[in-house]
Amino acid sequence: MSDVAIVDYGMGNLRSVAKAIEHVAPEHEVVVTSDPAVVAAAGRVVFPGQGAMPDCMRELELRGLREAVRKAAAEKPFLGICIGQQMLFEHSEEGDVPGLGILPGRVVRFPEEKMVAADGSRLKVPHMGWNGVSQAGPHPMWVGIPDGERFYFVHSYFVAPDASSLVAAETHYGLRFTSAVARDNIFAVQFHPEKSAQAGLRLLANFMRWTP
Repeated sequence: MSDVAIVDYGMGNLRSVAKAIEHVAPEHEVVVTSDPAVVAAAGRVVFPGQGAMPDCMRELELRGLREAVRKAAAEKPFLGICIGQQMLFEHSEEGDVPGLGILPGRVVRFPEEKMVAADGSRLKVPHMGWNGVSQAGPHPMWVGIPDGERFYFVHSYFVAPDASSLVAAETHYGLRFTSAVARDNIFAVQFHPEKSAQAGLRLLANFMRWTP
């Protein structure tokens, strides 16, 4: 049994996620896998990704990983990253596709009318680069990470949870949007911790110690 399974459904820079976790937790076995049985047997699961939601959902289905991911999200420490966060929700405007329906809510695009900076200039979509993350409250995943710490983002869509209790952090880019969610054994972020220098490494280290 591997300590950590990183779900490989053909999308995203999985190796950089694996390398970052190996860096912060060298004593743990980290496996990048597309095998549902390996995901099921792992002690912890990371669900990363990048790309378009319709492609990601299709590849997840084709590889037979849908139920393994749903089961992992119900039973063990589970970290979603970027599209891996968005896919946990019920529906996405991107391609008008259903998600996994693990968390209540939807995925929406940055509204064009809100994409205006304080100085009146236009904000670009995708939202790309470093931005502050305002924590909604204490959580074991935030230990040692200052409120307002900056993380690296690349996305055009964001999650809109149905319940405010799911919101673990918000970020401002034209409007305030949910940049992290948490429920029970699930923690998921819109930003890329593997690209976020020391703060990102600390988040991954916290995940490896987290016992929800």
